[in-house]
Amino acid sequence: MQPIATFSLVAYDAQRKEWGVAVQSKFLAAAAVVSWARANAGAVATQSYANMAYGPQGLELMAQGMPANEVIETLIRDDADRALRQIGVVDKEGRAAAYTGDGCNAWAGHITGAGFACQGNILVPGTVEAIAQRFEAVRGGAGELADWLVEALAAGQAAGGDKRGRQAAGVLVVRENGGYGGNNDRYLDLRVDDDPYPIQKLKKLVEMHHLFFGAVDPNDLVPLASVAGELQTLLKRTGHYDGPINHTFDEATRKALRVLVGIENLEERWAGEGDMIDQQVVEYLKDRFK
Repeated sequence: MQPIATFSLVAYDAQRKEWGVAVQSKFLAAAAVVSWARANAGAVATQSYANMAYGPQGLELMAQGMPANEVIETLIRDDADRALRQIGVVDKEGRAAAYTGDGCNAWAGHITGAGFACQGNILVPGTVEAIAQRFEAVRGGAGELADWLVEALAAGQAAGGDKRGRQAAGVLVVRENGGYGGNNDRYLDLRVDDDPYPIQKLKKLVEMHHLFFGAVDPNDLVPLASVAGELQTLLKRTGHYDGPINHTFDEATRKALRVLVGIENLEERWAGEGDMIDQQVVEYLKDRFK
């Protein structure tokens, strides 16, 4: 059994009723082991010599109403290897708790605050403090829980991070009926399993998720007539349009754009109807097919 040297953060956003976990480690596909969350239950990060049973067991206990500190006590009580474990928990009410066994490899420790817990092992000292400080500074501001979690990871890495280096990172956010199709809670589950700069890559993936699945800002809408020429030129380049560049958003242009938007999975931002389009769609297509 290998130790998962890692730094992670579990947190709750009361405004959007979201629970999340973010993690970075010099360990292949770390998020697949560390990160667990369920809407209206809570979130769990299990690491060091990770006991993956802590994830589903902890979530079930919290779904039944058990507070975070009692969940940790229950999980470690009969675990013969509890001295090697590390766990962070935030429950359905946003109460946070963490545990670092005295057998975890140095530096190891944790910090808890209102609605969050951050923890890590085999770290450069100061990493966990930087994570906590950054999360408290950005939460409630621009963006949403996923953005704040990744910002906190980046601060931890900048402060030193895993002493062995970087490899994998992930962010998981759940919300009731918040997943794709609306019949599940997995709002966002993004992972970078093997990359020399996993947090930077993860941040890009979060931005892409916002583009593909985020709500359209009415302030970002522009008239299709104002970008018709640009779109016709682009659509010719992609082979979806063979008409004239007449700067008129006619039916042929609409049909071609509808096809390309569907191919690029941007239909959440433009359904193919109306006289307006999200500027982010136009900018994405221009950058993608320049």
